[in-house]
Amino acid sequence: MTDTAITIELERSGAKGRYVATVANHKEPAELTFSVASDTLVIADHTGVPDSLRGTGVGHALVARLVEDARAGGFLILPLCPFVNAQRRKHPEWADAFKA
Repeated sequence: MTDTAITIELERSGAKGRYVATVANHKEPAELTFSVASDTLVIADHTGVPDSLRGTGVGHALVARLVEDARAGGFLILPLCPFVNAQRRKHPEWADAFKA
């Protein structure tokens, strides 16, 4: 994990969106893209983390933010992205936010 704060912004346009994570002193952001299938289902499509940020926890932070938003927004996550699916398996406490 990084000692530097991670800032995550949500960008959404219609049925598509992404979470963009920036870390101080790093030029490239990380992202988690998604598609809105319905009011109750969001599909996590892809997580991209630049090599310079790998191992810093930024990918985990992106998924954690998506889980927070799912709980607050009353939708479930369908994890088509292999990274999001791996994080789901590592964190059974997040089970309520994922479509079974």
